[in-house]
Amino acid sequence: MATVKLTNVKKVYDKKVTAVQDFNLDIADKEFIVFVGPSGCGKSTTLRMIAGLEDISEGTVEIDGVVVNDLEPRDRDIAMVFQNYALYPHLTVFENMAFPLRLKKMDNDEVYKRVTDAAEILGITEFLTRKPKALSGGQRQRVAIGRAMVRDSKVFLMDEPLSNLDAKLRNQMRAEIIMLRQKINSTFIYVTHDQTEAMTLGDRIVIMKDGLIQQIGTPEEVFDMPVNLFVAGFIGAPQMNFYDTELIKDGGKYYVSPLGARMEVSADKSKMLESKNISSMKVTLGVRPEHITVAESAGPSAIKVKIMVNEMMGSEYHLHTVSEDQTKFIVRTPTLKLSHEERTALSAGNDIFITFSGEAMHLFDPQTQRNLLI
Repeated sequence: MATVKLTNVKKVYDKKVTAVQDFNLDIADKEFIVFVGPSGCGKSTTLRMIAGLEDISEGTVEIDGVVVNDLEPRDRDIAMVFQNYALYPHLTVFENMAFPLRLKKMDNDEVYKRVTDAAEILGITEFLTRKPKALSGGQRQRVAIGRAMVRDSKVFLMDEPLSNLDAKLRNQMRAEIIMLRQKINSTFIYVTHDQTEAMTLGDRIVIMKDGLIQQIGTPEEVFDMPVNLFVAGFIGAPQMNFYDTELIKDGGKYYVSPLGARMEVSADKSKMLESKNISSMKVTLGVRPEHITVAESAGPSAIKVKIMVNEMMGSEYHLHTVSEDQTKFIVRTPTLKLSHEERTALSAGNDIFITFSGEAMHLFDPQTQRNLLI
């Protein structure tokens, strides 16, 4: 078992700077949890408090039911992988991986078995006699992960382990971490500022801002039902489009009216609004770029925009557009079935009409910034 429980955890520096506040989280055995948020949100500080590398100002951290606030890092049965690899340049890959086992004065045969087994899983057996300077960034990160693996710890802590790699290597290493997770029976806590990493790796995601948890949920939950404007804008690439407009209740149905268009809110979302006794009010409307479509012509549910930039992304265009009132909308549209004439029509400088369905709408209270549908 390797459960982790954080209760009312708080971190204050110099008695005046609060980095983390009121952090509460239960992590199940073998769960993969990702802390994500912008720089300075407190995610790495929280990880370091779990590891014992930062003192806890208030609250408790438990690993398998044991409060570890006062335990040294080496006594917590955790293994940590850092952003900068932290390898010893004068030691071979084998000895780097074996180092924590040597400190425990483990039998040489057991050291050899653990290191070679981990190297085989990570595909670095051929590099065991090399030194770190002879390895690529991705290979060094595998060595750092291998050094953590050999300890056979209850909890794996990873602090932005892929941020020093180029885009292609990051994609490759993400897949390898997923496969690694399937091979070893440990609980993973992973920190990143990259929401793509969070969405692809995590069983659950903890989204943080200014030291506070904004939302905890599965990738599907935080994408489909963001609790507030911050989460809605943070999760998704490109980020969600926002527009301040009116929510209109008319004859038991709800509509929004951006830029004079009239679009009906879907039946299930209308039912939710009705259950909360919400009537006509000002709202912030959110729509993801991939849920906006290019309309064939003007109509009551279409918005006229001008294409400012067309980014060719291969399988899709990212259309950066602006409406008549200078509101910016980003539209993702697939290129696969577009004719030559349709592609030409999506050139920068052209006017197009965009629309979206009631299912695609997210509605937020502009005062509280909370999702009205939760």
